[in-house]
Amino acid sequence: MLFNSIDFAIFLPIVFVLYWFVSNKNLKLQNLLIVVASYFFYGWWDWRFLSLIFFSTIVDYSVGIGLSNEDNKTKRRVLLWTSILVNLGFLGFFKYYNFFLDNFINAFSFFGTEIKANSLNIILPVGISFYTFQTLSYSIDVYNRKLEPTRDFIAFSAFVSFFPQLVAGPIERATNLLPQFYKYRKFDYYKAVDGLRQILWGLFKKIVIADNCAKYANLIFNHSSDYSGSTLVLGVLFFTFQIYGDFSGYSDIAIGTARLFGFNLMRNFAFPYFSRDIAEFWRRWHISLSSWFRDYLYIPLGGSKGGMWMKVRNTFIIFIVSGFWHGANWTFIVWGALNAIYFLPLLLTNKNRTNLDIVSQGRIIPSLKEFSRMFLTFCLTVFAWIFFRAQNIEHAFHYISDIFSPSIFTIPHFTGMSKAFITIFLTILFILIEWFGRQQQYAIEQFGLKWNRFFRYTFYYALIVLILWFGGDEQAFIYFQF
Repeated sequence: MLFNSIDFAIFLPIVFVLYWFVSNKNLKLQNLLIVVASYFFYGWWDWRFLSLIFFSTIVDYSVGIGLSNEDNKTKRRVLLWTSILVNLGFLGFFKYYNFFLDNFINAFSFFGTEIKANSLNIILPVGISFYTFQTLSYSIDVYNRKLEPTRDFIAFSAFVSFFPQLVAGPIERATNLLPQFYKYRKFDYYKAVDGLRQILWGLFKKIVIADNCAKYANLIFNHSSDYSGSTLVLGVLFFTFQIYGDFSGYSDIAIGTARLFGFNLMRNFAFPYFSRDIAEFWRRWHISLSSWFRDYLYIPLGGSKGGMWMKVRNTFIIFIVSGFWHGANWTFIVWGALNAIYFLPLLLTNKNRTNLDIVSQGRIIPSLKEFSRMFLTFCLTVFAWIFFRAQNIEHAFHYISDIFSPSIFTIPHFTGMSKAFITIFLTILFILIEWFGRQQQYAIEQFGLKWNRFFRYTFYYALIVLILWFGGDEQAFIYFQF
């Protein structure tokens, strides 16, 4: 079920009414309703994969109980590895089986040995990369005694399957979200209104910005050999704002929806395209995944405590694994490695934690130094997105070589160029609103609150009109395929 669908527009109010007006006096009943609603939400896409979520829930719940009753280090380690192997085993089979098989065959073919093996027609379960990491965080935190294991199976099931963030995050930690299922929740009008405002902004990002940019990004990338270098630059810029509007839009809708039910999810994006270096970009982009890899992979590997070689090694590991998490394609691995290379100079000069504040805080216009650093970081990010979007490595290099040709100095042109100016205008307007709202949790959190009531609601209704105007075709979220 898509957030930007009529189905969800019907589903959400029904669950909201049942949650606050039918089961509001019984915490267990509220949590059970969330579980039922979440399974219905996920099963709407394909009910067969509900068994995966349920099995993963049982495994990690049982591992948690086992860890609470066991002090023997060896047995505790066995329980932890049971969780890791089961969860990553499912993820590896559904997401990476054909990738490893094809590369295994190609490796032997390179040395003159032919191996015959059939790949499987495997459907990738939506959200498996997200809820797998979410349940793993619970088992790891219980193992490390950072969290008391729960004996409330309904609350734990609700934590694993919580529908606002089930299929595309944010990847919640058990230490943050699970305890919220233990507490009595009272309806908060202002919290709900704030949630609706964030949902509105998320829908605008997705439907008006991302989906419109997607049309032109797909057109240019799918026929890249037909276009000039300048048009290809425009194509990757369209994709740059497509993926940001799409993914951060989903996160905004998820966080806003959770607030309607009295829950606080972690922030997943913090205006990453206003970053002044790559380290800052990764502190602001897909925060729940970046921090997950930091806490559960980078730090256990030694983090930055060892010598320079260890720091470099760990940095490349975390970026390459992050790239591979995004998909079973060498393009994602190269994308991750490229970001590691970007990060390396900052690491070697100990400047990877320089820009921790908000850019141009308290000022409208950035300084020339800030602007130049933002522009450079943005350009590096855009270049890396070519690998992320390309069909394969060969396509990515052809795309890049065609950009850096004399045709880059021509005027961009493609079919539907005149209509694209509307999208370009709306994207520029979107960037301006994000800039003025960059000190908030999301761009319009405080935007217009001090305005006259008439102008404030005119702004909100303008967003709604744009969403309805451009909302004819439902487009799946990019990260559903990850």
